[in-house]
Amino acid sequence: MSDHPFVAFNVLTVPEPMRETLEDRFAKRAGEVEKMDGFEHFELLRPVGGTDKYLVYTRWKSKEHFDAWVNSMQFGKGHAQASQDGREGGPAASGSEVWSFEAIQTADAAGVTQPADAAGITPDA
Repeated sequence: MSDHPFVAFNVLTVPEPMRETLEDRFAKRAGEVEKMDGFEHFELLRPVGGTDKYLVYTRWKSKEHFDAWVNSMQFGKGHAQASQDGREGGPAASGSEVWSFEAIQTADAAGVTQPADAAGITPDA
C-alpha cells in the first residue's frame, strides 16, 4: 500500500448542449462515494474555456481505497442511478477516461509546502 494520497480524475467530454444536464445529474447524484472508507474529497469541475472536458475529481487515502470504491456495490448503485437518470435525453457525456495520480506534495494558503503523506495533511487542512 502506498503512503501517498491517491487522486482520480474522471475526464468527461460534454458537448455544450448537455452541460446543464450533466450538472443537474451530478447535483442529484446518489452520494455513495462520501460513505466509502478512505474517501477524502469530491469536486465536479466545469470548463471555463477552450475545452469541452469536465473533470470529476476524487481524493482518497490510497489507491487501494479508490480501487475498493470502484469494485464496490455502492459504486454500482451510484452509477445505476446515473444510468437511470440518463434514460431521459440519453447520456450527457460523449466520452470518458480516467487519469490517476499519487499526491506527493501539498501546500496550504500560508505557503507551507510538505510531503502529501505528512500527518494531518488533507485537502481541507
